[in-house]
Amino acid sequence: MFFKKDDKNEDFVKVAALLIHAAKIDENFSDKEEEIIHQALLKLGADAQNIESIIKDGKILEENTNQILDFTKEVKMMDEEKKKEIIESLWRIIYSNKEADVYETNLMRRLAGLMYIDNKVMGNIKEKIKKENP
Repeated sequence: MFFKKDDKNEDFVKVAALLIHAAKIDENFSDKEEEIIHQALLKLGADAQNIESIIKDGKILEENTNQILDFTKEVKMMDEEKKKEIIESLWRIIYSNKEADVYETNLMRRLAGLMYIDNKVMGNIKEKIKKENP
């Protein structure tokens, strides 16, 4: 099970908000990034019937929250494999346009600390995703 609580949709909304935040940080939220978010949430176990609602609510949450801490509280308590899946999705969003800008890389450094992800693990995931998007 991905989340331990009964209200999984609320947790998926927070993950969606985090992914949306990463997509919007370069001020260019593309359809390709939204599709990556959609696929990431499904892969993480979000209910396919509720996915549009989860993304819509994630957008609202992201617009109305100015701290990424609110999005990472649940994520940092997940097992290491689930965190890695989310990190992979974040890097896929960032590299969907073939490059990472200073704001995106700064966000990922901050998230590594907030989510208790080792720098080496973060770097390995980044390189893996970069190779997927030459």
